[in-house]
Amino acid sequence: PAKPAGGGKPPRRRPKGETGTAAPLPSREQLRAFLRDAPGRVGKSDIARHFGLSSDQRPALRELLRSLKESGQAAPAGRKGVAAPDRLPEMTVVEVVGTDADGDAIARPVQWDKANGPPPAVFMRPERRGMPALAPGERVLARLRFLGGTKYEGRTFKRLASEDRPARILGVFEEGRIIPTDRRQRAEWMVAPQDRGGASAGDIVMAEPLPQHRPMGPRPARIVEVLGRMGEPRSVSLVCIHAHGIPDVFPAEAVQEAERAKGVTKRGREDLTALPLVTIDGEDARDFDDAVFAEPDGDGWRLVVAIADVAHYVKPGSALDREAWARGNSVYFPDRVVPMLPEALSNGWCSLRPAENRGCLFVEMRFDKAGTKVRHRFGRGLMRSAARLTYEQVQAAHEAGTDPEGVPPGQAAHLYGAFRALLAARDRRGTLDLDVPERRVLLDAKGRVQAVVPRARLDSHRLIEEFMVAANVCAAEELERLRQPCMYRVHDRPSDEKLEGLRQFLAGLGIKLAPRDRIHPRDFSQVLEIVKEKPEARLVNEAVLRGQSQAAYSPDNIGHFGLALTKYAHFTSPIRRYADLLVHRALVAGLQLGRDGLAEEEAARFPDTAEHITQTERRAATAERDAVDRYLAAWMAERVGDMFDARISGVTRFGLFVTVEENGASGIVPLASLPDDRWQLDGAGHAMTGRSTGLTFSLGQPVEVQLASATPRTGGMVFRLMQGDPRAGGRRGRAGPPPRGKRSGGFRRR
Repeated sequence: PAKPAGGGKPPRRRPKGETGTAAPLPSREQLRAFLRDAPGRVGKSDIARHFGLSSDQRPALRELLRSLKESGQAAPAGRKGVAAPDRLPEMTVVEVVGTDADGDAIARPVQWDKANGPPPAVFMRPERRGMPALAPGERVLARLRFLGGTKYEGRTFKRLASEDRPARILGVFEEGRIIPTDRRQRAEWMVAPQDRGGASAGDIVMAEPLPQHRPMGPRPARIVEVLGRMGEPRSVSLVCIHAHGIPDVFPAEAVQEAERAKGVTKRGREDLTALPLVTIDGEDARDFDDAVFAEPDGDGWRLVVAIADVAHYVKPGSALDREAWARGNSVYFPDRVVPMLPEALSNGWCSLRPAENRGCLFVEMRFDKAGTKVRHRFGRGLMRSAARLTYEQVQAAHEAGTDPEGVPPGQAAHLYGAFRALLAARDRRGTLDLDVPERRVLLDAKGRVQAVVPRARLDSHRLIEEFMVAANVCAAEELERLRQPCMYRVHDRPSDEKLEGLRQFLAGLGIKLAPRDRIHPRDFSQVLEIVKEKPEARLVNEAVLRGQSQAAYSPDNIGHFGLALTKYAHFTSPIRRYADLLVHRALVAGLQLGRDGLAEEEAARFPDTAEHITQTERRAATAERDAVDRYLAAWMAERVGDMFDARISGVTRFGLFVTVEENGASGIVPLASLPDDRWQLDGAGHAMTGRSTGLTFSLGQPVEVQLASATPRTGGMVFRLMQGDPRAGGRRGRAGPPPRGKRSGGFRRR
């Protein structure tokens, strides 16, 4: 590799051959390949060293570089360096477009030629302590470090004011000021009467900062849009949509394309209308894009999974396709869904409604009695759903030994028979089966929170999951057989750093984890089995989850660690995931099922698309969690002052994080609310000990807390620790406010 932009020398090639002569001058293609692989700009000395050129060859190299720059195959970089033509300079202006799962900003270069494809992603490093977080729409001059592919790491060199695209401020307008909805932004913004834009107290507003002529005092802002009112139905999801930059308005052209859609005919399709396929979804499901059927097949099982034929309606390069790519996926909130496709498709022609003909792609699978797949085949069909069922209906019918209404006799038993076979195969693989309960927000007709409860996890849920996993495996295998591009769903093994942190945490509970060099998903499952039914089970499940790598999309297969699978792709939800749509198109092209298969230019963009849809998925997950947190804060706001049983779920230098056992509500116990002491954090960040009081607060420790405040606007909650349960050497005691006159902030108040 070439010399990195940040310094350091590249590996040196042997400059002389066996005869002692200089190496030949590189070809134009060799030099272009070298520039593409280099992590940044390179100079003539770097090139000469890499190719083993002598000083006599410098003039010829200089002429070669000049011709490459004139033809646009190399770009000047710095005073005398060169770089690949699509490589970003070391210092450039970027605009923040969203955040990742950790809340760190993701940016795109402001200057980018669209002819070079989608712009690269710049992952901005967190700001210095005390600096406000970068907001979507904000522009900065950033120092970049090339990470490979189309990814860069960015460090803020200077924040820029922009007249046409200023930084956004999302907040609630109250008495001449804007209170940000992002809990990380502590500063308020002042709004002059002439800059209020018609906003009233309690309005959710979008604003832009104004120049601040005085170095001290409140920062001025101008309201540019009123989005809604805080506290009204749908206001929480509205805040989350805008806070995370989620597109929620379809272009007129895309809507028109969707509304022109029509039903499919039997031409070129296999007729499945006589097959009693059924959809099984949650009671609150908004779309139905998968249907299933099972029956005995000798000693084994025949299983059919049919998926809505979204590829028939969303053609490559269309307005629908461009918008679906930009969104990447649907986003689900307790009160609404922001779909990937317009309603005419997502709730219409691509929703497998009962007793209505629909186009589908299907996979027919045969399994032996042990759940091992014998064979499979894909096809394009016309289906007619026999029934729209819920998980609860299917579970109740199975337990009663009957069938839900509209389902042929014995079908429920067949579905569960096939499920048990697949479950046996899953157990043999040794997959990771985490038990981290989802929180379900129940709203009344006016959009107010009625309750926050754990989402039930029934065998009927697992049944559909296993059927979908089986279909996804078949899709990846089929595309490899056809030698078609595949958008894999990949999940890497945990990093050594995460494994070591998890190992130390488990060791504190007396649990051993397998060595890192031979870690397998079943090792984590064994850990979870040890704590099953114990008070610390939820905390351990969450710790194991945090210790995993994040799943992603990639055209390069590394397997799926969590599922213990070597080949895996998403095939089963093209109505809400763009990755599945690409897999459908690749199957259509490879099996010659129509003229709307994967286009060559699409396949060429797979690396960029994979990066993009991975980020949109994480953006959606963050926004969905954010909404639940805000709804939960609204629910808990009516219980300020109440006492709760909780567990310590985080230990930091600025306080403790606790999670309420009752409903999973999480919040902070500020260090200032603990007894005045010299608090010391252990090396692993798992415990905090007071040198004077002897109190110890450890990760996973049960505690009693009192809710001090809950802020629905931000989703933040603050608790006061009422009772500690110190470990060895400590003593039980109550934690209240520090004595008057004592400073109560910082680590030994630093």
